[in-house]
Amino acid sequence: MTLQSKAGRLEGRAVADRYDILHTAEVRASTTSPVKHLKRKLGEGPFALVALFVTPAVDFHGVVAEAEALFPDVDVLACTTAGEIGTTGYEEGLVVAVGFPEDGFATTSLMIHDLDALDIQETVDQITLERIALRDKTPDLNENFAFLVVDGLSLSEDTLAATIAPALRDFPIFGGSAGDGTAFSQTFVALNGEVVSNAAILTLARSKYETRVFSLNHLVPGDTQMVVTGADPARRIVKEINAEPAAREYARLVGKDPDQLDRFTFASHPVVVRIGDTHHVRAIQQVNDQGELVFFSAIDEGMVLTVASQENLSAHLQDKLSDLGRPDAPANIIGCDCILRRIEAEQSQQTRQISDVLSAHRVTGFSTYGEQIGPLHVNHTMSGVAFYHPTVPGKAGV
Repeated sequence: MTLQSKAGRLEGRAVADRYDILHTAEVRASTTSPVKHLKRKLGEGPFALVALFVTPAVDFHGVVAEAEALFPDVDVLACTTAGEIGTTGYEEGLVVAVGFPEDGFATTSLMIHDLDALDIQETVDQITLERIALRDKTPDLNENFAFLVVDGLSLSEDTLAATIAPALRDFPIFGGSAGDGTAFSQTFVALNGEVVSNAAILTLARSKYETRVFSLNHLVPGDTQMVVTGADPARRIVKEINAEPAAREYARLVGKDPDQLDRFTFASHPVVVRIGDTHHVRAIQQVNDQGELVFFSAIDEGMVLTVASQENLSAHLQDKLSDLGRPDAPANIIGCDCILRRIEAEQSQQTRQISDVLSAHRVTGFSTYGEQIGPLHVNHTMSGVAFYHPTVPGKAGV
């Protein structure tokens, strides 16, 4: 694991919405020199951090190299996406930038390499030292959070989230897994010019603004259950359910043709597992050539899965984001939104409604291959953080 830090100043900004705490910008994938345009739109900082959520429709390495050249004194993290959340909500084909002004934030970003061979003690020790150092350097800042972006094809998100959470103490963590549209081929993360796979970037942040880390989902566990009787946990593959071929038995239980299972089926018939008093989604990514089910998150033999039903996606999102707005609305929200929610929105013809909700609540972010909240890697959720001006009293959760 390596720590990469830069400090400096930026120049030039058109006057932004005074309500904003974060600076946000976006450009289309077809834009020549996209980071040049993003820098102009972000305006003057100085920034403690710039985050880039990058469509797989552009050259990720080229974007990262351009960002390193144009932001030489600012920490820049980046990841590929399964879709973007911009000013008008759900989008595809964008490069989205978020700037964290230095007058309101202090951050430290760490690259965690080789997730499949993670040295747990070294990782925990490094995070602990950086957390303490950041706190010691910023005694005048009172709010903490941590943001994780991780290779969404690493198969290591569950272990990583469980490993780093205890070292964070009072830095509540949220995050998302880098995507590749719906190709599931290759995902990247980057920090300060270094592009990698099988890695993650952890950002520790302190702020003068009130922050609320949250996670939401609209799923309700039903009565139909199934038991994983054959699995390859290392590859997140379920071979058998109820001692039957996995895909065929899943299809029978949800009333679908086993030869017609696709991403829309998995989005509309999610399965959940109970952990403590809460149910968490174990989302299905695809059926492989052997008729096995490939999952987005940890799976194992003996696990009991329950088929869940869904509340109305757009209405639920509106309710939960409105809860974050009591007593006063956030200035900005960063959201990591599961690709399965986007697929469900498309299938239920709610893409426009959900985009309107995201836009109205000033959400910026990206669609993911999975979400992190606390020590858990989950699916079919939105995790994020909301930022409030200092006049907002009290806190509320969702």
